[in-house]
Amino acid sequence: MRRKLAAGNWKMNGLSASLSELEAMGKAAGGASDVLICPPATLVAPAAAAAKDTGVSIGGQDCHAAASGAHTGDISAPMLKDAGASHVILGHSERRTDHGERNEDVRLKAKAAWEADMVAVICVGESLTERDAHNTLDIIGGQLAGSIPDGATGHNLVVAYEPIWAIGTGKVPTTDQIGEVHDFIRARLERRFGSGVGRSVRLLYGGSVKASNAGEIFAVSNVDGALVGGASLKASDFVPIIEALNAAG
Repeated sequence: MRRKLAAGNWKMNGLSASLSELEAMGKAAGGASDVLICPPATLVAPAAAAAKDTGVSIGGQDCHAAASGAHTGDISAPMLKDAGASHVILGHSERRTDHGERNEDVRLKAKAAWEADMVAVICVGESLTERDAHNTLDIIGGQLAGSIPDGATGHNLVVAYEPIWAIGTGKVPTTDQIGEVHDFIRARLERRFGSGVGRSVRLLYGGSVKASNAGEIFAVSNVDGALVGGASLKASDFVPIIEALNAAG
């Protein structure tokens, strides 16, 4: 049975004082849900130390495809692993849009993460223009095929569906829309990797998730948790989401 996962992406937010939020988040961890926080790279090591024995896992927000080299300003998967990270977010729409990342780039980064014994949290999602043109499933299908390397398992891969038009906008797809995409992703994973692996990969929804809508979203078919942005910065906002996920069982 797939364990639920509440993942927080702090993006370019957080200073040392922010680490005090982890203890309260850890108190809500356990039961049916795992909790993951992905702080900025400057906080990965101290966050891993602060989260020790709390039940909260720590991840990175990106990694380079190479293990080391002349790549000023980048961080590699082995570096994240060494700092205490167990997961890394890859292919987030902000990376795809702001940094021009292609599916191939995401795939190479995922391979690097696996080689470092980390879990790759691969993001997929469509723009509002693509949604309005009824191209959502074609876009998602292409991202899945191009971004996920061969060798995926339920232990090394998490897929997060984040419609670009819902990230930080307050707009949330209908539960039918979310269910359609999550069912599609599940079917594609089963077709490519076999039913065993396909059913074991956790699928997260992300995009304006908050306490007031979390329960409804977590009741949708094939939604195994959430990738949460701004609402994961404070325990007072994130803990109710974790509790809603625990209640969804």
